[in-house]
Amino acid sequence: MENSPLFKSGHTACAGCGQAIAARLVIEAAGANTIVANNTGCLEVFSTKYPETAWGVPWIHSLFENSAAVASGIEAALKYLGKKDAVNVIAQGGDGSSADIGLQALSGMLERGHDILYVCYDNEAYMNTGVQRSGLTPFDTNTTTSPIGSLSSGNVRPKKPMPEICAAHGIPYVATASAGFPQDLIRKVKKAIAIKGPKYIQVHVPCPLGWRHESNKMLSVAKAAVETGLYPLFEYEYGALAARRQITPKPVEEYLKLQGRFKHLLNNPEETKKVQDIADNNIKKYNLKLETQAPGA
Repeated sequence: MENSPLFKSGHTACAGCGQAIAARLVIEAAGANTIVANNTGCLEVFSTKYPETAWGVPWIHSLFENSAAVASGIEAALKYLGKKDAVNVIAQGGDGSSADIGLQALSGMLERGHDILYVCYDNEAYMNTGVQRSGLTPFDTNTTTSPIGSLSSGNVRPKKPMPEICAAHGIPYVATASAGFPQDLIRKVKKAIAIKGPKYIQVHVPCPLGWRHESNKMLSVAKAAVETGLYPLFEYEYGALAARRQITPKPVEEYLKLQGRFKHLLNNPEETKKVQDIADNNIKKYNLKLETQAPGA
């Protein structure tokens, strides 16, 4: 990081915010010759409170659902001016604005083939408006709109498979990343920026407020999600799985116990097994298990 970072300190993110860390890593990897379009959400609110901004690059905010559409217009204008090859365009938003409210605009951007990197900062709920569930909220999560009770163990739906949905458009590059693995995130952003055409990266970003974990535990929580198989890290190229981060799987309890949003599961073996099944299915689907060779083999 240079002396003048492209995402500056002094913003109003919560202590231990995974999204703030990931946003800085993304823009530093992309470089100063970048224009950013940003959906409404936590990142927009805490980084651009008028009259201040944390961004050291041209940055535009419009509506909750349309950063992909705004970025498409920016990219088209740069092409018309003959400047696109010199400027990177990034569209970004949270999980709700990407997977729910803005899915139509995102799909249109991918289908039209715009040379744009879309970054989804996945903190797994609508954190800015009160921790309501989104399409990327995990199964059995306790949120304000999927509360636990005598007849409920939380969110009844699985995470929407956004990486696969984007990959199904046949675009050049799709990846998942995590604030807990910064070098991997930086590598994937640089790789995406170097590829012509539409790209999508979904970054897992723990939220101490909504997930109810200690603010100094962000990295531990982020790593545990990957190490249990609940948040697999992988890359798709033109619709085909091209790479994945293999792990020695840990039981999902190692992840669940770190967060208040899953506290109700710790004494419920039946529901915990359902979450373990999700992790096991991910491990099988993406071939995540690291096979170790016997000594001398």
